[in-house]
Amino acid sequence: MAAMAAVLRGPGRRFRWRTQALAGGVRGAARGVAAAQLGRKVAVVDYVEPSPQGTKWGLGGTCVNVGCIPKKLMHQAALLGGMIQDAHHYGWEVAQPIRHDWRKMAEAVQNHVKSLNWGHRVQLQDRKVKYFNIKASFINEHTVCGIAKSGKETLLSADHIVIATGGRPRYPTHIEGALEYAITSDDIFWLKESPGKTLVVGASYVALECAGFLTGIGLDTTVMMRSIPLRGFDQQMSSLVMEHMESHGTQFLKGCIPTCIKRLPDGQLQVTWEDRTSGKKDTGIFDTVLWAIGRIPETRNLNLKEVGVNINPENQKIIVDAQDVTSVPHIYAIGDVAEGRPELTPTAIMAGKLLAQRLFGQSSDLMDYNNVPTTVFTPLEYGCVGLSEEEAVARHGQEHIEVYHAYYKPLEFTVAERDASQCYIKMVCLKKPPQLVLGLHFLGPNAGEVTQGFALGIKCGASYAQVMRTVGIHPTCSEEVVKLRISKRSGLDPTVTGC
Repeated sequence: MAAMAAVLRGPGRRFRWRTQALAGGVRGAARGVAAAQLGRKVAVVDYVEPSPQGTKWGLGGTCVNVGCIPKKLMHQAALLGGMIQDAHHYGWEVAQPIRHDWRKMAEAVQNHVKSLNWGHRVQLQDRKVKYFNIKASFINEHTVCGIAKSGKETLLSADHIVIATGGRPRYPTHIEGALEYAITSDDIFWLKESPGKTLVVGASYVALECAGFLTGIGLDTTVMMRSIPLRGFDQQMSSLVMEHMESHGTQFLKGCIPTCIKRLPDGQLQVTWEDRTSGKKDTGIFDTVLWAIGRIPETRNLNLKEVGVNINPENQKIIVDAQDVTSVPHIYAIGDVAEGRPELTPTAIMAGKLLAQRLFGQSSDLMDYNNVPTTVFTPLEYGCVGLSEEEAVARHGQEHIEVYHAYYKPLEFTVAERDASQCYIKMVCLKKPPQLVLGLHFLGPNAGEVTQGFALGIKCGASYAQVMRTVGIHPTCSEEVVKLRISKRSGLDPTVTGC
């Protein structure tokens, strides 16, 4: 929810903060710790409003509780299922049939998340950061009022306030049954029982990641998508991601929108949808419907307008400058809640640390939001850093872009006779020497690990020639990046490389 910083105790329940106030989850906590390490008195205010289905969680924000951490663990569970299928090719005798136990997986994942909640509490305490589990909103430029579950009010004042409240999943409330019967990523990781046959609505990375691990653990999973997959990502890569998912069991309803959800007497959900092209309506029966159609920033209940903090009226995000300052000089916004920022936890954490250093550590370093690497943890992972091919063409012109690419086959896929049709690498460069690398896109196993390594080089201004002169580690998927020789412009088919 929100975080406040710097404590000088005043009369009654009022705290007068004379340093910094922070808002929101693991990002707010990380920024609070950073300010506290610089000798400031800091407080963090955090509160979780239960989801419409009643799901709630502890300190740590979206990433820890209902995002990156449980998602990656359930993705790992699905990958292990695939490895078990491969095992007999490598001499392992595995008893059949192989069954997955959702309850056991969910309990293990949830226990790990709870350990992280506790770890954040301990870290705040060790750094002498005051933690308030209250729902806060501004009452003036320097003061917020927080309300606890008991109804008790606490007033907190600070010289500096950082808003890092993030966002929550969007519900299409105009659709009958959307709020009453469906769940979101706020709920899926905390289900005690298997979601069963699932309809995932949306084609965002959240949608495809959830659909991917649900399919991977053996559940009947369908993705309903209105338009294109992974909007904002390279569309050639996005199409390959979807192609791989289709070939491995995930079903897709393309160009369709849901119009109604009804609960049947047996508890299942009847979903009606419309094909946007033909106008034809159809229905299907599912155990679970999961909305993954975007997120809404948590700004509506902060009373920002009353204190003069400007927001974008179209998306409700807070408008900030290059120093993360809002329209009120001592109020800052970081992370998903800020306009034009990548919705990624590591960028928000780094931005918060840099802000604390600028405020209290005599540093002038700004957060650089260019060339931020990320990975989509679909069954075949997609890692990228820099510009997509579409962005590079729009920015520099088709005639000034050179794209090097190749399909490849991971060594691990050979003995197991896995299909590697979608394992693909693309490097987007400026055509003019020294051919600076504008973007790298990698589709294959361990994409995050591969992309993280090359991100450093691209951040430092690597050229195509420098990448080609880099010695690969053999035998790895990463070395395929330093072997890219075929240009798209040549018209030649990219060769399939590999060991």
